[in-house]
Amino acid sequence: MISKEILVTNPNVKWSDIKGLSTAKKLLDEAIVLPTKYPDLFTGLCTPWTAMLFYGPPGTGKTLLAKAVATECKTTFFNITPSTLVAKWRGDSEKLIKVMFEMAEQMSPSTIFIDELDTIASKRIDHEASRRLTSEILIHMDGLLRSEKRIFLLATSNHPWELDPAIFRRLEKRIFVDLPDVQARKDMFVYYLSEMLQKHKYIKCDIDSDSLAQETNGYSGSDIRLVCKETAMQAMRSIFQVLEKKTGNNINFTITTKDVKNAISKTKPSTSETDNHKYKIWQSQYASC
Repeated sequence: MISKEILVTNPNVKWSDIKGLSTAKKLLDEAIVLPTKYPDLFTGLCTPWTAMLFYGPPGTGKTLLAKAVATECKTTFFNITPSTLVAKWRGDSEKLIKVMFEMAEQMSPSTIFIDELDTIASKRIDHEASRRLTSEILIHMDGLLRSEKRIFLLATSNHPWELDPAIFRRLEKRIFVDLPDVQARKDMFVYYLSEMLQKHKYIKCDIDSDSLAQETNGYSGSDIRLVCKETAMQAMRSIFQVLEKKTGNNINFTITTKDVKNAISKTKPSTSETDNHKYKIWQSQYASC
């Protein structure tokens, strides 16, 4: 079962595709890329990081960073979801975790990516099966620190405060993936509208990305992508009307700042200020970046 989760196809997500998140990208570079290039420098106290947690609101790029790792880093990539590790029969989940780490060791250098770690290692789940599963993860995380093989554990969580304290203590780096800042939002609008639509047959783009970045404070990267998609679909609806009526051969539609602001008014941010404040409180207490 675990072998099915080894990523074979390339996700084709490059570091340059991820706007902002400079701290997270730098630490991933330190943990995976640079040790491959300069193994003689990463010894003793300077051994590479072995376990890292990305936490923050949904849609901020945590899973996208993992896809970039799979694309850019020359390691065996295990793409693990909670459903991969949770088994029906008693003891099977622990066996799956053991097999996963053993395979990662055999196929090193390797990266184990566990999405939504809090769903399988939560302090709120007071159940014998969950405690056994968490204990098995802890045993193998301790083994990573002692192993001479290059195995890197990358996990994400939307609710880091629900993680078992023993788990996040072993996650050497705990990185808050915040909502994008003004510059990152500007870069996203340029990327999604100006660059991705550059070769479109009918649609052109002429926008003020600075103004749009100011308008979208509190929006996640996923929210901004939806805004850009809604903008493009508005343009497509106008084009379809012309095509269906067959009223002209020379069809051109230019997306303006006004069109994007109209899409913004229809697409509200998915993360509230209260929710984001909760992440920042946890960050002030437990962050390690």
